[in-house]
Amino acid sequence: MKITRLLTATTALVATATIAGAESHVEMADEMTIVSWGGAYQESQLKAYVEPYLEQNPGVTVTWDESSAEAVAKLRAQNEAGNVTWDLVDATAADAMRLCDEGLAMEVDHDEILAAAPDGTPASEDFGEEMLVSDCFIPQIAYSYTFGYRNDVAEWNGNEPDDICDVFDLENFPGTRSLEKRPHNNLEWALICDGVAYEDVYDVLETEEGQDRAFAKLDTIKDDTIWWSSGADTPQLLADGEVVFGSTYNGRLFSLIVEQDQPVNMMWDTQSYDLDGWIIPEGLDEAQLARVQDFLYFATDTQRLADQAKYISYGPARKSSAPLVGEHAELGIDMAPHMPTNPDNAQNAFVQNYEWWADYRDDLDSKFQAWLAQ
Repeated sequence: MKITRLLTATTALVATATIAGAESHVEMADEMTIVSWGGAYQESQLKAYVEPYLEQNPGVTVTWDESSAEAVAKLRAQNEAGNVTWDLVDATAADAMRLCDEGLAMEVDHDEILAAAPDGTPASEDFGEEMLVSDCFIPQIAYSYTFGYRNDVAEWNGNEPDDICDVFDLENFPGTRSLEKRPHNNLEWALICDGVAYEDVYDVLETEEGQDRAFAKLDTIKDDTIWWSSGADTPQLLADGEVVFGSTYNGRLFSLIVEQDQPVNMMWDTQSYDLDGWIIPEGLDEAQLARVQDFLYFATDTQRLADQAKYISYGPARKSSAPLVGEHAELGIDMAPHMPTNPDNAQNAFVQNYEWWADYRDDLDSKFQAWLAQ
């Protein structure tokens, strides 16, 4: 679904682009199409840096497109048609690597286009190892895929799940589940619950036998699963009582539990860490690129990334942003206990292998969809 929010009137303008602290007069486009994920996450982006940026740049128009889940396929299609209509795309680390490898995302000099930390530390150091994911990737947040579950299921006799493998335990925790309609995370969780050690998951999954083993484990709950494609699906299914277990982004569950006060709990066991950030599509004209770079310089600075964490429980990618994160901007609650990186939540976390998924995603996507259709 595509939505458009006209945040200010459109006017032609000549603006001042600020890149790496140096000012230069550049004619910049007066509109941007930003691709993101919708829901609570996109709302946090809107509040933390899009609205403040537009306040400082009257006359600029932003159009939102909620197509990040299909970013790779759609950018491939736009490129083949010779008509790239997006200016800035929010993408996972693995998708950013794929787009960069295929020449669909622009390589950037992070220290040239991004602001230094307040103490002068270059962006490449302030973002740390997260900056090394790809030459095209500009990190924003660390987040996780995890499970929410209803805390009022009568058939569970007062028991509450605390282990990822409880998702596969239909005897003790009966009821419908919801899982994402794509292979990553599902295959890893299946292998872990079939006895594979964390450190061996990708070695096993690289083999035909390992893939068959993961699908066989998923077969045990396939008939009791609703497969979701939008991050909003699981929270709604949990709220409506249509599922008792559901995987989704931890920030979506935070919104459901804390902001909406639904009878749902978070299960952090084996939460799957991921990174999310920006890529710039290859081939933007000079005016569009100048606008995008001006926005990125603002939107990824220390304060803006800290501000985003005031609206959603995702950890900012900059080291210098972390000390600035405090209470929820509207609820006044401490955000630290709700972060996936909080030590209490991260005791048994699983870290995705972004490079592995960049290499194997297309093949496993096809295999996963064929398995679903069986």
